[in-house]
Amino acid sequence: MGRGATEALSSRYGPSGVLDFRILGPLEVVSEDGPIRLGGPKQRATLAILLLNVNRVVSVDRLADDLYAGEAPATAVTQVQRQVSELRKLLGPAHGIETRVPGYALRLAPERLDLHRFERLAADAGRSLESGDAARAADLLRDGLGLWHGSPLADLAYESFAQPAIRRLEEIRLAAVEQRIDAELSLGAHAQVVAELEQLVDEHPLQERFAEQLMLALYRSGRQAEALDVYRSTRERLVETFGLDPGAALQALERAILDHEPSLELTVAPGRDSGGSILAVASGPDGLDALFAVAEPLGALPGREVILVCLLEDDRDLERTAAAVRARRESLAAPTRSAVFTTPDPPGDVVRLANANDVGFVLLDAPAGLDGDRLPDELAAILERSPAAAGVLSARAGESAGADVFVPFGGGEHDWAALELGAWLASASGASLDLVGTKSESSTGRRDASRLLADASLAVQRVVGVETRPVLAEPTEDALVAAVEKAGLVVVGISARWRGEGIGATRRALVRRARPPVLLVHRGMRPSILAPREARTRFTWTLES
Repeated sequence: MGRGATEALSSRYGPSGVLDFRILGPLEVVSEDGPIRLGGPKQRATLAILLLNVNRVVSVDRLADDLYAGEAPATAVTQVQRQVSELRKLLGPAHGIETRVPGYALRLAPERLDLHRFERLAADAGRSLESGDAARAADLLRDGLGLWHGSPLADLAYESFAQPAIRRLEEIRLAAVEQRIDAELSLGAHAQVVAELEQLVDEHPLQERFAEQLMLALYRSGRQAEALDVYRSTRERLVETFGLDPGAALQALERAILDHEPSLELTVAPGRDSGGSILAVASGPDGLDALFAVAEPLGALPGREVILVCLLEDDRDLERTAAAVRARRESLAAPTRSAVFTTPDPPGDVVRLANANDVGFVLLDAPAGLDGDRLPDELAAILERSPAAAGVLSARAGESAGADVFVPFGGGEHDWAALELGAWLASASGASLDLVGTKSESSTGRRDASRLLADASLAVQRVVGVETRPVLAEPTEDALVAAVEKAGLVVVGISARWRGEGIGATRRALVRRARPPVLLVHRGMRPSILAPREARTRFTWTLES
């Protein structure tokens, strides 16, 4: 990229305020006079918490809880106030920290936080890829990745509040690297990216996508035998670690290389829809039937498969569960792989499986039901960390329902993920797809949701080819429960505030009172392909979701 173009981008995306805040590496604040020397661990942690919640109010209680890892002393409120006061003095008039009940908010323009600049560059790159301009996309992604100056929040890695954020930031960085390499491969730079991909495969041996890119780069460089060696070594690692073969995409690439398919020489369209596998995770054999009622039609779609995994606390039921899984697997029409193993860390193993198998959707059972407003900790951890959209299926034994798929839809980012899943289920099973919205409210002047449902319907018809039916209900819990009474499955997005405020009153009412099974869906790193353009960047910061 030329110097003039780089300077133009810097002018457009670089910091224009007095202070520049950086979290894509060790925490830093830079003024026009140079870096500002921050104080001790508590002060740095206070600033990091505010930055991770930038432009949102963070309560004093939340700050105290995060600062002291859930064991706040009696003086915690005073300590928080002192840390904020000292930060204001240190950062000067441009600190941006406002007092807002019940706590504080750090107000920043987008260009003053490096993460926001990265997201903007990534979003522009995504639009360039959609329009076929891979060269500009690669340049933008290189500039975005250039904003990273080490491991994110590296100096706070030991803090419990920072660890989920660090994992998410690492994921979006790797996603940007993956997409940049896709763009460069489509530009014919296969020989130039081989060394980088070899290092990425070594650092992330269970990431099938990097192995796939390395195989393609080697093959296009005339190194077919080495490309096949990458497949064999990747397969050995997956079998040894998880007892699973590589996913459908990697297997198909191996066959294509063996057959010297001409399509391998063509430019691969970057930004392709990733994720052909449905990862269904059960905590025991009792939940298999309910999971497969959802997973099997999705896995039967062209290019898809079902990966069934049973995670056990100990080995007492290992053989019985493995036998039950094999028997259930043999009855399925969809391509299916399976594994049963014990684990002390279910969330970690689910996330690793999702990353290693290019999974497009993670389906989880809730064997004990969802009786409260909060999701069990293990399920919540998976939803937070899953690279793909994830859903929690709540189904009560003995309940009967119809065949149609109902999606309560309000236009939020997780509603779009739920809508996409519902549309694919309807397409695979031949069921009708009903979109549920609210009627108008004369007391507030709010119009009905029919226009919103129409926009969603047009998107579904364009992408999935499924007709939808609008259903309007009064904006009450009773009306919503009644509206979905005839559904075979209700697919509903989890509010973006689910982690702090629970799954919400309407979703709780559906789980507790609706007759049909309810699938709560949380959007992953890859937003819905149905969502409006502004939501269609896989790099969106979603920690608060």
